[in-house]
Amino acid sequence: MYKKKPFFIVFEGVEGCGKSFQSKKLFKNLQKHKFQTLLTREPGGTKSAELIRNLILHDYFKKSKKDKFDKYTDTLLYLAARNEHVKTKIKPALQKKKIVICDRFIDSTIAYQVYGKKISKLFIDNIHSVILGGLKPNLTFVLKVSSKSSKKRLLKRKTKNRYDNFPQSFYKKAQNSFLKIAKNKKNYFILDASKNDNSLEKKIFDITSKYLKKK
Repeated sequence: MYKKKPFFIVFEGVEGCGKSFQSKKLFKNLQKHKFQTLLTREPGGTKSAELIRNLILHDYFKKSKKDKFDKYTDTLLYLAARNEHVKTKIKPALQKKKIVICDRFIDSTIAYQVYGKKISKLFIDNIHSVILGGLKPNLTFVLKVSSKSSKKRLLKRKTKNRYDNFPQSFYKKAQNSFLKIAKNKKNYFILDASKNDNSLEKKIFDITSKYLKKK
């Protein structure tokens, strides 16, 4: 029997892994079963955080390196968006004992900014210790995908963001970072999303249901 409680679920993975698709599927499945559920995303999720998201995306398309943000400015913008998101959306929903599903969270920052851009992890950890106040996901799904499937899905996208145009070598490196983060961690599930079919949707729902029934 499910006892109403706050529960935080995060989907992580590289572009084209299907995390947005599967997070929406889980959201709909939980709603069907009468769970009070909120679906959100990072960077963004609130009006102010979406404005910061647009600023980050706009910066990416500047051709001159002189006009681009420094990598620490870029990282601080992501963290500023997270602060707004956590304070005004995620924490209030959890306080109301809702289930919150988030498309990307802190592991994306570690994978892309720390492993990718070589930003100091201590720098990010110190900011997180203030803005998160101990907030951690109860359950994280890391979706891994083959290069072929990822490429195929990215080509189909009508609107692309800053991370949709990188070479496959970038995605491979990023995926390895996500797998490294998730390795041997309780409450982390690495799932192959290359097919992104109904069986994956069912597996995610079954794992979530099992965790929700735990005392």
